[in-house]
Amino acid sequence: MEDYFSGKKLYGDDFSLNKITEWYKQEEEGYSKLESRELELLDKGIYLYEHINKVHGYKYLDKSKTYKNVLGIGSATGHEFLPILDRIENLYILEPSDKLQGQKIKDKKINYVKPEVNGDLIFEDNFFDLVTSFGVLHHIPNVSHVMKEIHRAMNNDGVFMLREPIVSMGDWRYPRYGLTKNERGLPIKYLKKNIKVLNFKTISENYCFTLSSFFSRFTQKFLSKPIYAYKTYVLFDKYLSYCLKWNIKYHTENKFKRVYPQSVFLILKKS
Repeated sequence: MEDYFSGKKLYGDDFSLNKITEWYKQEEEGYSKLESRELELLDKGIYLYEHINKVHGYKYLDKSKTYKNVLGIGSATGHEFLPILDRIENLYILEPSDKLQGQKIKDKKINYVKPEVNGDLIFEDNFFDLVTSFGVLHHIPNVSHVMKEIHRAMNNDGVFMLREPIVSMGDWRYPRYGLTKNERGLPIKYLKKNIKVLNFKTISENYCFTLSSFFSRFTQKFLSKPIYAYKTYVLFDKYLSYCLKWNIKYHTENKFKRVYPQSVFLILKKS
C-alpha cells in the first residue's frame, strides 16, 4: 500500500473487470445512502457548491457561448448547471443512482444515462462541448480510462471542468464516517500526468477546501448551511489554498499536519 498512500499510484486504476464490477455495485447507491446534510438541503433545492463552482469554474467559461451538448458525470439532479442552464441545448447526466435522479432542472429536460461498468462512454467521438465532474471521479476505480473516454467524447474546442479531492480521505480499507466504501482522493501528480498524456490544455488550476472541515465544525450551530456554501468564505478559502498549496500531501494520519488544500478545481480544454 505504500505506493498508493504516497500518491505514486492510484488505488483501483489497474483493477480487473471483476474487481471494477464489484466496486461499481458497492458505489452505485453509496452516496445516496449516506446521512448527509448536503442531500437534505438538495431535496429543498439548495445546492451547496454553487459559489465554489462559480468562483473556480463557471467564471472561466465564455459568457456568450451556447453549449449544444453538455455532459455531467454523476451530476444527480443537475443543480450544478444552474449558472449556465439557459445556454445549454441538450443536457446529459451520467448517473448510476436511481435515487438521485430528477426529471428536469427548471424547464430543462435531463437525459439520464446509466454508466457502463467498465467506464466506457456510449457517446460518439467529438460529441460534447462541455463536460463536468464535480467530486465524482474519486468514486471510480479506473479513473485514467474514464478520463480518456471523456477526452474522446469531447469536441476539439470542448471544455472539461473537474473538481476532485487530492488527499487520500483516510485509509479506504476501513469504514470512514460520512464516506462511501471505496472513495479515495486523486493524487495531484497522478491527475497532472493524465492531463499531459491526454494532451489537455490547462486553462485554470485553483485549489480549495483548506481547513473547511475545521471551520464547519465550529460554525455549524450558527449557520444554516456549511461554511463552504457562502461566497465570502469561498473567496477567502481560494486565497488561503493558494498560499498553502506547496504543503499538499496525499496521505497523513496526523490531523494537525493537514493544513493544505484538500481539493483541486481544474478547467481543461481539448487541444
